[in-house]
Amino acid sequence: MNRRQFAGVLIAATARAAEDSRQIVEESQRRSRVRSERYEGSLEVISGHSRIAKKSWQHARLGSFGDSKSIIRFTAPAEVKGVALLVVNHPDRASDQWLWTPAINRDRRIALQDRSTRFFGTDFSFEDLEERDVNQYDYRLTGEESIDGAACWRIEAKPRQTKSSQYDLTRIWTRKDNYVPVQYENFVKDQPARRLHQSDLEHVQNIWTPRLLEMTDMRRNSCTVLRIDKLEYNVSMQENDFTVQALRREQ
Repeated sequence: MNRRQFAGVLIAATARAAEDSRQIVEESQRRSRVRSERYEGSLEVISGHSRIAKKSWQHARLGSFGDSKSIIRFTAPAEVKGVALLVVNHPDRASDQWLWTPAINRDRRIALQDRSTRFFGTDFSFEDLEERDVNQYDYRLTGEESIDGAACWRIEAKPRQTKSSQYDLTRIWTRKDNYVPVQYENFVKDQPARRLHQSDLEHVQNIWTPRLLEMTDMRRNSCTVLRIDKLEYNVSMQENDFTVQALRREQ
């Protein structure tokens, strides 16, 4: 095989790997597709000095991947109760986000340059609360690896130029048996920034769902553990529940 033939084989193999990895991500999203969802979340924010702060929120979401709307509203402790975030996802660009703070009786739009900051003392950044539309990334299948004893595909995702992101690369581990993503590692340049580990899978309304999420900020050496309770899919919701005006409503 000459150099030109070898290059052609390599290009073809790379194209097949990209296609396969994209198909895995698409199938993962297809299996978890719902019209809406609602849950109550309890959070423990564990600092690098092992101090633990407890919070809770309610989450509601309407629409499909990449084109959905969601509201997160804190319910405890008292100093953050009522604080709410509206996320309007778009298939072709970054989401729009608005934050409502009842203590100062105002809402504000979250600027793109602020999306990398922590969301109200948790280890989730504002960007981490967006959804990943499959068309906003280029994918590459880089191997196989086990997470929590389950065989997974390991996929690298790089944001396209139209996708504004603090991360230069994301590694995704997706289980082979049920296509659930169980771990994400986000990199800034070549340095790991945040890791999201998803576990305690449960079959809820025919959808395999992680009930325990652990977001680790690898630069701060801190972690937020989110437990999902009272989860429901395909509940009745209205579009006007997901507006800036709806942020002001007391729940």
